[in-house]
This record gives sequence, structure tokens and C-alpha cells, in this order.
Amino acid sequence: MSDGPKPLDGRIALVTGASRGIGYHAALGFAQAGAHVIALARTVGGLEELDDEIKDAGGSATLVPVDLKDFEALDRLGASIQERWGKLDILLGNAGTLGMVTPLPHMEPKVFDDLFAINVTANYRLIRSLDPLLRASDAGRAIFVSSGAARKHPPFVSAYAATKAALEALVISYANENRQTELCSNLIDPGTIRTKMRAQYVPGEDSETVTPPQEIVPTLVELASPTMIESGRIYDFPNRSWRAD
Repeated sequence: MSDGPKPLDGRIALVTGASRGIGYHAALGFAQAGAHVIALARTVGGLEELDDEIKDAGGSATLVPVDLKDFEALDRLGASIQERWGKLDILLGNAGTLGMVTPLPHMEPKVFDDLFAINVTANYRLIRSLDPLLRASDAGRAIFVSSGAARKHPPFVSAYAATKAALEALVISYANENRQTELCSNLIDPGTIRTKMRAQYVPGEDSETVTPPQEIVPTLVELASPTMIESGRIYDFPNRSWRAD
């Protein structure tokens, strides 16, 4: 790591789904960029591995093993962050689930409900819990991971596509509520990334042909930076550009 100034020096960053995939590498990247990372995930082993890597890179992290469907725990999270740091500079809502790859009439109701609980409701509950902390930052940045499925409407993952469309509407409306503040909220469509979810969706795919999650990290650091002024927009990572609409 360089001894010079880092883009996220002194920032407090919370990352959901931090035990693997995009969340894991984003948490590590935020720490390498100077942030203290609050890492959330259900998998304790993955969090501990992340913590080891962050420490090896000279960074620091706070591990929070939690199920995002435990909404009361998300409420308590805001109070804990307030007590310890008094602010939150960065929120990366990365955690998500694909559910079942199946025709919609064949989807089990519990899977449908869990999709919305994790992909939509948990992000609302995080916003509800953490909004005062993001506003307490001099440059609060909220970033949420969407998907091209929200607009392309692929078959057999219809409920997943619906959750991502709902998330986009939620976050952009939230951004519009904060136009007169320093809080910027955006989404990122990562495209095809080498993750467990991608392997579930396309099980026969050669993973070596798919973009590794490390490649998206510099973009996430830029979106999390105090210099980011865009808000209420969707960044199309495959095209390296903001969506026009």
C-alpha cells in the first residue's frame, strides 16, 4: 500500500454481503483505499477470512455476522454505529439472492417472499436505520447493486428481476428526496461478474471467461468517494458509463 493520501482516508464504510464475491472484494478495496470497513454477512468464516486480508493490507474492519432478514438487528446496527462513530460515510448495499431459476408459476411462495425481503426490504430497512448517520457525514454516499435483469426481463428469474426493478425505483426516489443535501445515492449494474450467483444462473459456464469481481472495485471506490457528485443514477459497469435515463 502507498504511504500517500488515499481516496477514502478516514471514511467509515458499511458493506453488506461482504463474505464473498463483489462484497468481499469491495470491502477489501475500501479498506485498502483508507476506509474502516463494517462488514456484514451471514457467513462468519468468510468474514474472518476478509478480516485477515484487510489486516494484512494494513487496514481495519468491524465484523457483523447478521441475517439481513433480521430487520430488528438492522435497526440496532444504526444505534451501534451512532454510539461508536456518530456517522456513516459509505453504505454499499451489495447483498442479494437469485432465488430459484424457474418459471414464475413454479416458484415457491417462500422463495418469492425471501427474494423481496433480502433484495428490497432489507435495503429499505438499512436506509431507514442508517439515513441519519449518512446525513451526519460531510459526504454520505449510498451505493446499491442492481442488475440488467431489472430492464431486460429475462425468463425464469422473473421475481429476481422484479426485486431489482423495485430496488432501482426505491434508491432513485430516495436520491430525489435528498437533492438539497450532501448525500448522494446511486446504483451500479455490474453486468456479468464471476460470482456464486452467476454460477447458479449459468451453471455450465466456464468461470474463467467471466469478469472477476476485483475489476469492479476501482469503480465502487470512485462511487464511494467524497468527490462523487452524481446522485439518483445507475452506473452501467460493462459500458463504463452512466445510463442516460
